[in-house]
Amino acid sequence: MGVTIRSTNNSKRYKRALEKLGKKEIKVGIFGEDNYEYGNNADLVTIAGVHEFGTTIVPKKAQFLTIPLVPEAKNKRASDFPDLKAIGLEDGSGVLARVNGDKIEPVFALLKSVTIPERSFIRTGFDNNVDKIGDKIDMLFTEVIELNIDPDVFTDMIGMEFAGMIQRHARTVSSPPNAASTRNVKGSSNPLHDTGRMIGAIRHEVE
Repeated sequence: MGVTIRSTNNSKRYKRALEKLGKKEIKVGIFGEDNYEYGNNADLVTIAGVHEFGTTIVPKKAQFLTIPLVPEAKNKRASDFPDLKAIGLEDGSGVLARVNGDKIEPVFALLKSVTIPERSFIRTGFDNNVDKIGDKIDMLFTEVIELNIDPDVFTDMIGMEFAGMIQRHARTVSSPPNAASTRNVKGSSNPLHDTGRMIGAIRHEVE
């Protein structure tokens, strides 16, 4: 009776898997090619940076910033409302309003500057979930080493799950809250959620 002996030495395959894994880099966040078209020149990366670190916005070409005060003014320019009149500019700020006799309906606030407070969601999302994703890496790493999971599949799985964790965290951010006027226009109390595009743009890349 013949005997066949097969080698089960997978050391070379293990080495290749480790080398392949060692060259991988997982990035999670909002990336520059995600262009944000919202009726202005701001892109998603800029919007995310404003929320992440906070900033003060001042008008570039006009005397005042026009801040919507009613839902119908959302995403609109003051020039879209030809019937508005400026009121209260003597104090350095005021409103653009519809005036009908004694009735005054403010549509836009006129401000010299607006300060957006820091509402970190990328950094805090990372900090709050890094241990969880570390546990997931530990759980699956043996499967990669034993060649049950391809390194490409592994890194894609980890990146996708981490991006999902940060998205979920961003939806829970509630402080500092929006001003009452902002909540009225948005119809939402979550300071990071308006159309959902920014949070939805949080994703991963593997290089």
